[in-house]
Amino acid sequence: MASPYGGKVTAPPYSPALESPGGTRRLVPFFTQAAEFEVLWPLIRSHLSEVADRGKYSHGRKVAEFEAALADWTGARYVVGVNSGTDALVLLLRACGLRPGDEVIVPAFSFVASASAVVLARGKPVFADIDPVSYGMDPVSAAAAVTPRTRMIMPVHLFCQLADIRGVTEVARENGLTVVEDSAEAVGMRWNGVHAGLLGAGGVLSVFPAKTLGAVGDAGAVITDDPAIAATAAALRHHGRYGHTIDNFPGISNLSVISGVNSKMDDIQAAVLTAKLTRLEAGIARRNELARHYTDRLYGMPGVLRTPIIAQRDVQVNPVWYVYLIEVTQRDDLAEYLTSRGIGCEIYYPTPLHLQPCFAGLGYVRGDFPNAEAACERTIALPLYPDLTVGDINRVCDEIYRFYSGPRP
Repeated sequence: MASPYGGKVTAPPYSPALESPGGTRRLVPFFTQAAEFEVLWPLIRSHLSEVADRGKYSHGRKVAEFEAALADWTGARYVVGVNSGTDALVLLLRACGLRPGDEVIVPAFSFVASASAVVLARGKPVFADIDPVSYGMDPVSAAAAVTPRTRMIMPVHLFCQLADIRGVTEVARENGLTVVEDSAEAVGMRWNGVHAGLLGAGGVLSVFPAKTLGAVGDAGAVITDDPAIAATAAALRHHGRYGHTIDNFPGISNLSVISGVNSKMDDIQAAVLTAKLTRLEAGIARRNELARHYTDRLYGMPGVLRTPIIAQRDVQVNPVWYVYLIEVTQRDDLAEYLTSRGIGCEIYYPTPLHLQPCFAGLGYVRGDFPNAEAACERTIALPLYPDLTVGDINRVCDEIYRFYSGPRP
């Protein structure tokens, strides 16, 4: 049987379940960074010591250092560190000129923050369906959602690949819209060499602990090549104060030119992230290796409707495996079974955005976006992170096989 990666599936559909000493089954958490953290601890400790020596724990020199390092890694002209990916999206929308009541087209299949950020930025989310291959925004559905009040369009890059940015950009060009990317999951993903978040007016990165580049708490960043957007986002994160404020305590006295918020990045998070940037390429390569093993084990397995498919584009793109997502039958039962067997899993996402209670007032009903609704009924995310071993993946796949087919005699 051929694999979506090419070649033959060589791993057997079932292998003997791995056990820890004493015959107990080894737990496979959905996420952990314990081993990576131990390897990096000397470098992390060095950065943390610098923070402690200076005594500046928020919006300080280490944040500026991380912003510069991340800008170099992504190729962005500007990086603005904030306290979460969600805040980054809210501030980006405001910095791009979203006005009260303006509409923003958002895919119906995403984390709720993609749409709630629009509301928090005083706009109105308008939903579009997704492409069932990439799970990204369907440009045809997005074009149909445009109204005279539409001002922005927000592609969301999910799981392991970019949305159809060319198609989305064409919709934006034809309708005079600003492209704002929810690239929170897209660290390392590039379209024809350009990093996610830099394909429109700007984008965001989330560095929540489980992300491809993860902190030890909440943090995020706005990335852009536009100096005006960067300056406005930087002011908004610090109560609307323009001018030099980072690592500059007197800047707290700067006038607040616009109504901003307190969304400064902590230097503790910046210290950890600066250290972890040094191993990011290796971590991405490890995730790719593990994803291939998953696909070789799961492709064609009973109950597995599909393993991830990388959408074909006419430019060079690169998958970065933040999440390994499959579609299955009896999804909720499988999730319960895996949990009972000590294997972590997550359902991304159980409810499409247009059916979330907080958006009930927008008037959408079931059936409006069939691709998004189908994904919400069938998708499940399996453990994937650099600390994971091939033995762990075999254990996960063995249990999935056992759930659908029962153990071989």
